[in-house]
Amino acid sequence: MSTDLARLRDTLAQGKRMVFFGGAGVSTESGIPDFRSEKGLYSARKVYGHSPETLLSHSFFMGFPPIFFRYYKENLIHPTAQPNAAHRALARLEQVGRLTAVVTQNIDSLHQAAGSRVVHELHGATARNYCMGCLEKYGQDYILNPENCGADGIVPRCAKCGGVVRPDVVLYEEGLSHTVMMAAAKAIESSDILIVGGTSLAVYPAAGLIQYFKGDALVLINLSETPYDSQADLVVRRPIGEALAAVV
Repeated sequence: MSTDLARLRDTLAQGKRMVFFGGAGVSTESGIPDFRSEKGLYSARKVYGHSPETLLSHSFFMGFPPIFFRYYKENLIHPTAQPNAAHRALARLEQVGRLTAVVTQNIDSLHQAAGSRVVHELHGATARNYCMGCLEKYGQDYILNPENCGADGIVPRCAKCGGVVRPDVVLYEEGLSHTVMMAAAKAIESSDILIVGGTSLAVYPAAGLIQYFKGDALVLINLSETPYDSQADLVVRRPIGEALAAVV
């Protein structure tokens, strides 16, 4: 076993209240592209004429719902995606009582699909949707079915009141859930080892949660540098799935 993986194994072996904080890099290993990547940015501008940040903003959603839902359904929903080695390793750590929570910026619910039970979804989840009129809840399949999308076949409508059914995800210009943020902060603050993986730690306010960590070891597993590399006790430059699968 290489030196970095051996150090990762030994560090995680000491953890009793570990927390994992992850970003888009965890999901890309399940075939879900990062819409904020250079390729995602180019595709959005070429096909839709706008950046992903504009297309997924609250004001764009309110002003141009057909375009919003077309982009959202084609780029953020991946119904065939399956948990990868990273998801499974984290679920295993929770099952054996070593990992207390997962904090994720992803909206695909793959951590739950792998078996994780305590998951704080900072940006919501595509699996959850609700009517803006009567707050009736709907699953992902409902908004993907053109029969539930009115005359245009794109904008999902509530079966009860006819209101627009929107995804329970945090759009640009919207604030993160205070309840979810506080729960995530509490989990990180009480952890002895914080594993950060698949994120550049550049998206705020989510990235600011790292400041709550007061435990024994900060572990960063990421292919590129992050602003917190100098503060980490261990930095592993490998794909998150490869690293965790090798030591869990």
